[in-house]
Amino acid sequence: MKRIIVNGANGYVASNFINELLKKNYDVIALVRGNGKFSATERVEQALAQVDQKPVKLPDNLTVYNYSLMEENFSLSEKQLENIFDRDVDYFHFAASLKYDYKSKEEIYSTNVEGVENSIGVFSKHAKGSSRFFLVGTAYSCGHFKGIFEEKFYPDEDISAFRNYYEWSKRLAENVVRKKIENNGLKGYVIRLSQVAGNNLTGETKTDYGIFDFAKRVHSLAKRYPGKTVRAKIAPEGIQNLIPLNVAVDYLMQTVAVQKVPEIMNFVADTPVKNRYIINGLNKLLPLKIVPVPDLEHSEMNSLERLMAVGMSFTGNYTNVHIRFDTSRRDEVISRVNDCMDEETVYRMLEYFIQNVCEKTGRKKETLSVGNNNH
Repeated sequence: MKRIIVNGANGYVASNFINELLKKNYDVIALVRGNGKFSATERVEQALAQVDQKPVKLPDNLTVYNYSLMEENFSLSEKQLENIFDRDVDYFHFAASLKYDYKSKEEIYSTNVEGVENSIGVFSKHAKGSSRFFLVGTAYSCGHFKGIFEEKFYPDEDISAFRNYYEWSKRLAENVVRKKIENNGLKGYVIRLSQVAGNNLTGETKTDYGIFDFAKRVHSLAKRYPGKTVRAKIAPEGIQNLIPLNVAVDYLMQTVAVQKVPEIMNFVADTPVKNRYIINGLNKLLPLKIVPVPDLEHSEMNSLERLMAVGMSFTGNYTNVHIRFDTSRRDEVISRVNDCMDEETVYRMLEYFIQNVCEKTGRKKETLSVGNNNH
C-alpha cells in the first residue's frame, strides 16, 4: 500500500486524515515534535484518541518519528530518513503556526515559510522519483483579493495586501513551492483549505479556531454577563467559507488515490456561510444577545462591547468580506461530496461545540479552582 508522510500530524485536520488513512490500510509516517510534557508518540496517541473519542493503540501501519521542522534533516539520522523514504511517498506538509499578529511575525515567517523550505529540502534530498509533495495551505492566502480567487499561483505581495501575517506567510509559502517546481522540477502541489469546521453529518466539532474561537469567547462573556445585549461590528450578510472536516478529509483521501492532480486546488465549500447564521445560532444557544452593526465604531462601544471586540481580534477581520473561490481544476479530479453548511448545520456545530467543548472546559476550570481553594 502507498506510504503517506504527514508532518504536523497531531493537528486537527492532519490527525483526522491519518485516522482515515489507517482505516484504509495505508502505510503512514507521522512526523511530530515532542515537547517537555509528552513524547511525539504520546502526542499522536492523544490526537487520535480525540478523533475516536477513546484511547487508542497505535496500529502496525503507523510509525511515529520525533522530528524538528527547522533543523537540518529534521534532526533525524540518515538511517531513519532512509527508512522513511525507502519507497515512493505522498508527503503532506501540515505543520504551521496559526498565529497572526505583528509581534509574532518572525515566528510565523520562520515556521510557515522557512519550515516549508526545509521540508522541501529534506523531501527533495531523500524522496524517490514518483514521490509527491503537498503543501496544505489556506484559501485565505487570497488576502484582500477582489473577485474570484482562482486555482493558480499569485505573486508575493506586501503585508498590506493581507488581513494578517498568517495569510501573508501562506502566500509566500505557496511561492516557495512554485519556485521549486519551476527551478528544481519538484513534483509539488498546493492544497488550499478554507476554514475547517466540524462534521456536517453529525455536528461534532472539536476545533476552537475561527468562528469557534469566537463562539468560545462569546460563551465566556455570556457566563459573566447573562441577559445582556451586545453590539458587534459584523455584517450579517457577509460570508465566510467553512469546509466541513469530513469533506476536507474526503478530498484529501481522493487526492491520495488520484495519480495526476492540478498544481493548486481550492478545498472550499461550494456555498459560503452567512454571518447571520453564526449570530442567530449563538443567540439561541447562549444567554447573551448579539446585535450586528456593520459600521460600529470603537468610540461608540460600551465596556462590554469593547470586550467583545478584543475577542474578535482575528475573526473580526473576516466578518465584512465576500470572498469567492474557483474550484474548476479541483472538480476535474475530485468528486464533490455533500459540503452543506446551511444555517441548521452551523447551529448543530455550534451546539456541539458549546456543550462538549466550552461547557466541559468551564467545568474543569471550576473543579481546579475549588481544588485549589481546599489547600
